[in-house]
Order: sequence, then structure tokens, then C-alpha cells
Amino acid sequence: MAIIGPGRLGTALAYKFGRDGKQVTMYYHDVDLCREINESHFNPKHLTEDLARKLSGREKVPRFSDTVSATNDLEAVVRENDFIVLAITMSGLPEILNFLKPFISRKKRRTCIISPIKGLAADEKTKELITPSQMIDINLYNLRHKYDVVCMGGPFFDVDIALGRPVCLTIAGKKGIAKVVKSEVLKCNRRELTSYYNFDIVGVEACGALKNMTANLKGIADCLELGDSLPGTLFARAGVEIRSLSMLLGGSFQAFHSQAGVGDLYVTLSSDASKNYRYGKLFYELYNGNPIETNIHVLERIDGTPEGPNTIRSVHKYIEKKNMYSPMFNSAYKIFNEFSNREEIQETLIQACQFDRRWREYIGPVSRLFYRLVPNFWYRRDKGMLSRW
Repeated sequence: MAIIGPGRLGTALAYKFGRDGKQVTMYYHDVDLCREINESHFNPKHLTEDLARKLSGREKVPRFSDTVSATNDLEAVVRENDFIVLAITMSGLPEILNFLKPFISRKKRRTCIISPIKGLAADEKTKELITPSQMIDINLYNLRHKYDVVCMGGPFFDVDIALGRPVCLTIAGKKGIAKVVKSEVLKCNRRELTSYYNFDIVGVEACGALKNMTANLKGIADCLELGDSLPGTLFARAGVEIRSLSMLLGGSFQAFHSQAGVGDLYVTLSSDASKNYRYGKLFYELYNGNPIETNIHVLERIDGTPEGPNTIRSVHKYIEKKNMYSPMFNSAYKIFNEFSNREEIQETLIQACQFDRRWREYIGPVSRLFYRLVPNFWYRRDKGMLSRW
């Protein structure tokens, strides 16, 4: 099998699959980094320093198994491997798919693309919000007979996977190929890594992307000294919007109530292991009144790329287009993208949590019916006649 992208997660999976005795090829375009990985059996760019801090010394950081190697030959990676993990960011996905397309088309065997990507993007043609699996299907539309897509959902952190700690993640996609991934790729040492199956690949991907936005907000909230009660409301009200937006994108309610939904949301909002949670905290601590400059300074201090900030911008364009009532996600856009001061950031977050126009906590019978019948119409309730309902 192959891992495209030796970032934090790609590195962690290389540790895991190497311990299982699998032949693992890591792809990266930088030949010097590949050479260093092959010579030292470390990744000098990602994860190693965090593991050293966790284990109290760089000398205690485990090395890659001898079955793990790195290369910058993408064509060979695709030709020789039937399982390919795309451990990259959502923003980098279109470019890598353009490179993969001719190689997959020439390949005689089917390729299983495993996507742990947690982000959303606007489709260039339709301007609709799409998940990673939808982007893969759009870009490789003429090659549907050549590949399958399986989504790897949370909850998981890269450090836990790298160190062999107990992790139970979610596998979503068509049942047949998902069963193969569970049995052939993941099910080697269930004390380390196991998985549950979920049929709702879009819902799982939507939950995985949208919880990152909430983690950005939770990082801000924990810097504001607003007490220990407000985070509960933040968690719950964000859940309402994640569930609604997931359904608009083509998912279902059940995905949010699975471990890929509330389970992943819980750990991402409550742990310093979350890049997106740390992003929110650092954003507030380093905030200088200019969100663009602050974003640059924050990213310089985080190993890896938090998907939340880019997802916030993509989601904001989408909910504006759909006229969707979304106080929590609107507040995320204002906080991280509009010029303000610390007092306005605090007020924006309090407004989102405390002054939601939906005064009932449950879904009424009329809403439940319209959710089922005409979701794309019913969610457009920010302005106009429907907003009074």
C-alpha cells in the first residue's frame, strides 16, 4: 500500500502499517526529504518533534519499520499499489488528482483510494460545497470503473496512531470495498486500531470537516474566561448546525449521532492534541486586530495544517448562497476573517451561543416533515418569509 503525503497523519499511518508488517511506500515530491526518511527512518519534517516531547526525548522516538520506504516517483506508486491513502489537505486534493488521473487510467487493476481528509471546498463549476469523496468522483468521473473510494473518519489523533495507542475510527463507503479495507488494511492488531462501518460517506466527511470549525471556536472560548458552562452550549448548538449542513450536502442525521459525529466532535473540542483547537487558542493569544496577519503567525507555530480556517471560508460562502440560518458558523467567519478587537470577538461568540432564534431544543413535527421532504428549501430560513416560521 501507499501513503501520499508524509505529513503528520501520513507519518503516523506509516508507523502503524509498518508495525503490522505491511510494505508501505510514502510519496512526496521532495527527493531530499525522501532520501532522509529512507536513511534515518524518521520524518524530519512532521510529527517527530511532538513524539519526542511525548516520550521525553528524541532518542526514544520509534523508527519506521524496514518495510516502510519513501519515493518521489508518483507513477510507480500508483502502478505498484492497490491501496492508496491520500493523507493530504483538502486544498491540495485537486492538484494531486490531476497527477493521479493518467496513472490510474493506464493501470489494469482497480485502485482503492482511502481518504482521511477532513475538509470541504466549493466546486469550481457549480459553486456547491463538496466533500473529499465527491471531489474525487468529480475529478475522476471517466474512470469510475478503475477505482473505489473509502472514507476514514474519526475520532483519531495522529500521535495516538503513531504510538500504537487504542484507536477506533470509522470506515465509510460502499459496503463491499469498506469490508475489504477493514479486514485487509486495518484489522491486524485490534488492540491498536479497529473500526466501525458507516454507510453514510458524505455525512461522515461533513462531520469530520465541520467539527474543525467548532474546535477553532472552542479554542477561542477557552481563552475568554467565560466559565465552565458555555462550552456545553457551544458543543450542542454547533451540533445542530453540523447536522443540518450535513443533510444539505447529501448526508443523513445518523452520521452526526455516530462516533464520527459526536465522538470526533468531543475529542477535537477537548484536547490539545487537536491542531484546530490549538489554532483557536493561538489565534486569540496572538491577535493583533488583523486576522490575516494573525493567521500567518499562528500557522508558523503549528506542525501541520489545520483544516478549520479554510473550511470556515468555504462554508460561509455556501450558507450565504443558501440563505441558511447558521449563527455559530457565521460567528466563526466573523471572528477569524473580519477586522475587530478582543471585546468584539467575545461578544460575537456569546451572541452565537446565547441568542439563537431557534428557541426550542427539539425538532418540531412540521420541521421534521420538511426536513424529509424538501431539505434544500426548508434550510433557507435566514431571511424572508420562512425566517418567521
